[in-house]
Amino acid sequence: MIKQFAYGLAFTSILGLGLTSCQNGNQEKADNQEKKEEVEHNPASQTIPEESKDLLGRWDLNVDKNGKQVPSWIEIKLSGFATLVGYWVGDSGSSRPISHIILKDGKFSFAIPPQWEGGEGDFVIEGELAGGALKGTITSNNGEKYTFSGSKAPYLNRTAEPKWGAAVELFNGKDLTGWKPSNDQNKWTVKDGILTNEAAGANLITEDTFEDFKLNLEFRYPEGSNSGVYLRGRYEVQIEDSPKDRHPGNLYFGAIYGFLTPNALVTKGPNEWNNMEITLVGRLVTVTINGQTVITKQEIPGITGGALDSKEGEPGPLYIQGDHGPIEFRKISIVKGGE
Repeated sequence: MIKQFAYGLAFTSILGLGLTSCQNGNQEKADNQEKKEEVEHNPASQTIPEESKDLLGRWDLNVDKNGKQVPSWIEIKLSGFATLVGYWVGDSGSSRPISHIILKDGKFSFAIPPQWEGGEGDFVIEGELAGGALKGTITSNNGEKYTFSGSKAPYLNRTAEPKWGAAVELFNGKDLTGWKPSNDQNKWTVKDGILTNEAAGANLITEDTFEDFKLNLEFRYPEGSNSGVYLRGRYEVQIEDSPKDRHPGNLYFGAIYGFLTPNALVTKGPNEWNNMEITLVGRLVTVTINGQTVITKQEIPGITGGALDSKEGEPGPLYIQGDHGPIEFRKISIVKGGE
């Protein structure tokens, strides 16, 4: 009995060692497979398909819309191993997600639903890369066709902090000196030292242009109104009567329209004077509203709808949106940055 018991223990030990060894081997295989999957799923080690590598990135576009040049923008990204996705900005509205860009025989295409344009059906964008530039067509949901061309958007990285100059008052409290309306529907006037847009009409654009700067605004808006200030004429900081109990969003008060969401809605509400300080260095923007910083050195990916142009590498004017609703300003000052 003792010998049989001993043999039993020995057999059990050998079996246990075998099972343990087998389990360890299986676990090691599982660990190796997991590590392999981790490597394969790591975006930093993605193998970019040869046919799409030159398309990836952000592109500043110009659209020929019935003889008029209007700005547009696209970002093309790789999702996973081979699927192309992205974002599109037209000459109006906000950034729109692209769920799938089809690339075949060197030509890309995608469909995107209408936004503020309304109507049924999709917009269809088709294009190709030729000589390092994009070119193609946009077919609207009502059948109109426009051509576009585009070049890679600049990074706008700064190698040093700007040297700030002295503050300059852009609004003199008396008249529209230094500003020009965007069209003949101008509703901007100056009354009792306050710059007033009485109703939806023209936008108001500075005659001077700016690159890196700190901007200080004091404004108020009536209930239900909508306006905004465009930095370099390309990136809209949203000013609108957003309900204060609403979650922050990239279309609401204090946002970089369609792109960046403030961390809080800190408007004082309609008919109250609000203060907004905006610092723009390259693509990095900081927004402080009523003493609270809500966006801190965040990158603006590209132009927003309503931009004057898509020439992101150049200085541009400030412009105040006046084509949506009334608004008042009692202070507009700027500090330019230089090297």
